[in-house]
Amino acid sequence: MTAPRFRLLETHCFEWPFKLRMPFRFGVITVTQGRQAVVRARIVLEDGREQWGVAAETLAAKWFDKDPRWSDAQNEDQLRRALEIACDATMAAGANTAFGHYADAYAAHVAACGAEGLNPLVSAYGRALLDRAMLDALLKAKGISFAAGLRANIGGMAAHAVVPDLAGYDLGAMLASLTPARRMHARHTVGLVDPITAADQVERVNDGLPETVEEVVATYRHSWWKLKVGGNVAADVDRLCRIASVLDRLHGYHVSLDGNEQYEDAEGVLALWRAMQAEPRLARLNASIAFIEQPVKRARALDGAMGALAAARPVIVDESDGPLDAFVQAKALGYTGISSKACKGVWRSLVNLARCRAWNATEAEPRYFMSAEDLTTLAGVCVQQDLALVSAMGLVHVERNGHHFVDGFAGRPKAEAVRFMEAYPDLYADTPHGPRLAIREGMLELGAVVDAKGLGAAIEPDTAAMDHMPKAAWPPI
Repeated sequence: MTAPRFRLLETHCFEWPFKLRMPFRFGVITVTQGRQAVVRARIVLEDGREQWGVAAETLAAKWFDKDPRWSDAQNEDQLRRALEIACDATMAAGANTAFGHYADAYAAHVAACGAEGLNPLVSAYGRALLDRAMLDALLKAKGISFAAGLRANIGGMAAHAVVPDLAGYDLGAMLASLTPARRMHARHTVGLVDPITAADQVERVNDGLPETVEEVVATYRHSWWKLKVGGNVAADVDRLCRIASVLDRLHGYHVSLDGNEQYEDAEGVLALWRAMQAEPRLARLNASIAFIEQPVKRARALDGAMGALAAARPVIVDESDGPLDAFVQAKALGYTGISSKACKGVWRSLVNLARCRAWNATEAEPRYFMSAEDLTTLAGVCVQQDLALVSAMGLVHVERNGHHFVDGFAGRPKAEAVRFMEAYPDLYADTPHGPRLAIREGMLELGAVVDAKGLGAAIEPDTAAMDHMPKAAWPPI
């Protein structure tokens, strides 16, 4: 397929608030509520056909920029501003392919955001939302799914100066080889204030849904888990022991350990690892750890080698994945993995997948890998677009428990929830609480998402039941 060229004609941006049924703590923040951004984009192809597309993503505070100077509201305005910059520049840019819109604008977009004090991770959010909405529109205009579109290279992904390390790599051939996963393990994240057993709870939500780790085990029967650590070796080991006392009852399980930048340097994390190895109660959990997710603060994560820690377990980059060449820098320091998050961009994930393929081709055994991470994907377009992405790349497990903290489609009109459930009956299940993500024996069924016309979802949320996105109050006065 010759990649279609198109222009961006207009965008409409919306938001809606949501509340968590239980607090979730990661890193420096405990989240109890939030807002989701929804972007609709209208494109016109060179043959004159027009089509709308959509993308949705949480305006997550204290993740893209953890600078304590900024309030949560200012963090949200940073993300809104990055989106405004991306929309304005793309409407002025003229016709291009889907990948061309991203790659040709990358340097200018990062520079424009940087001039307003927005870091590369924040800038990636703005482009990620717009690029997804435009790609969704293109796929719908052609009447094909994301997986089919990738195999045909509908986006025109090709060698580009923005990724000089892939100059000799056949990106089209890689895309043509992709086989989407139609089932996937859901990896449940245990946050820093999540109750492990009933004894940990001061009071219950009592909404009939699982609350403790014990109850999650009994309800969803996950095989994959993601455990947060908080930067204090003694406290982290104690909490991990209490979690292990529950997980060790399972026949088998796998774990990723997420530091969320809570350790100052690799030596601090190595101290945690050694303390874990010295604790007999953690023997089985330690043996189950597949990889460690960025444990070192982003200011220092790419300053020094991972050394002995990387030799013990693979270490991945997450929050330090700001510049597009972050994985290249990290590889030289001993990191062997990097996270895929739709909030950082579809094209970024595919570029990093290509790097894994290219680097592994020179190794006796595969070393480099993508990890599917993203806690805050809410039911509907947001979760389906991220699942479509990680499925298309053939990944086998994904961090997926926004459904645990946000009660299904809570905050959205009931009719919208029912429309999604009826359109994607393998992904959602009807419950006394309304449609919710369906996790059975720890697995997600993705057939309907994989086959959907568009980027994971053929239908759109009810934007009439949302607020119009306010103009970003950024930079601060």
